[in-house]
Amino acid sequence: MANSIDYSQIDYSHWTRRQAAFRAFVLFLIRLLTRIQVEGEENIPATGPLVLAPNHIHMLDIPVIFGYLSRRTVVFAADKWQKNPFFGPLLSFFGDAIYVSRGVPDRKALALAQDVLKAGGVLGLAPEGTRSRTGGLQRGRTGVVYLANRGNALILPVAAFGQEKAFACWLRLRKVPICLRFGTPIHLPAGKLRAPELDAHTDELMMALARMLPSEYRGVYADRFSGEGEQYADAAD
Repeated sequence: MANSIDYSQIDYSHWTRRQAAFRAFVLFLIRLLTRIQVEGEENIPATGPLVLAPNHIHMLDIPVIFGYLSRRTVVFAADKWQKNPFFGPLLSFFGDAIYVSRGVPDRKALALAQDVLKAGGVLGLAPEGTRSRTGGLQRGRTGVVYLANRGNALILPVAAFGQEKAFACWLRLRKVPICLRFGTPIHLPAGKLRAPELDAHTDELMMALARMLPSEYRGVYADRFSGEGEQYADAAD
């Protein structure tokens, strides 16, 4: 995994001029082609290390979410995307991507991620580890909590849905309805968390995401909501 970026030296308070221009173009397309409802932007911390933890259901997740982030964000991406002629340059240019080897422990990627957080930056990492094929939440993995704990960072749950219907809507010349929700930041306790604690806080994160999603997107966490009130109303189609 080749990477020439020194993540400890990035100014994470704002995007570069080129990134800001590209972000403005992405926002223009989002507003032109979708009916997007954005909630909770005030929950995005203005400073300090942060791990952004979104659900992951479609290739459009990244542009939809990143279009509404004012702080420069580094994204964790599977190494298979690095050689993709479209998404590779996009992830590298816009997301300063850290490419992660799948199936084996990637210590270099973890070290780079820690550099981001030590520098007070924002790291984007889907807690499910991979895209959901059904649209529903999969069982959360401990990577987000581990990195946030080791980097003394907050975790910001982010839920986005509707973008998976984009191409079907566009083929019918309709704007796609999308809902993007930034949740309340999660503060982890001080001190190095051990495996059972990592599991417990990962479950807390996934339940926070599930509460931000309509019932049909809750996946393996859906059965945990019997008798529990809804935190959010579903977005209107």
